[in-house]
Amino acid sequence: MANSDNGRNIDLLMSVPLKITAELGSCKMLVEDILKLGTGSVVELDRIAGGPVDLLVNDRLVARGDVVAIDEKFGVRITELIERP
Repeated sequence: MANSDNGRNIDLLMSVPLKITAELGSCKMLVEDILKLGTGSVVELDRIAGGPVDLLVNDRLVARGDVVAIDEKFGVRITELIERP
C-alpha cells in the first residue's frame, strides 16, 4: 500500500512548474555605471567566453553545461550535474 501512495505523491509533483535559469555570468556595478549603459555597451562578466553556463532551478545550482543553438534558438547541453551533500 505504501508503494502506491509514493507513486501518487510523485505524480502530484510532476505538474509543479519550476523556474529554470541559464546564467552566463555575473558582475557588480555601481548604479552610476548602470545608468551610463546604452545600446552597444558591453558588460564584462566574471567568466571566460565559451565557458560553461550554470543551470539553476528555482535559483539553486543543479548543473553546468554548454550553450547550443538549435533552429535559431539557444539551449544548454548539460555536461555536469551538481551533487548535493
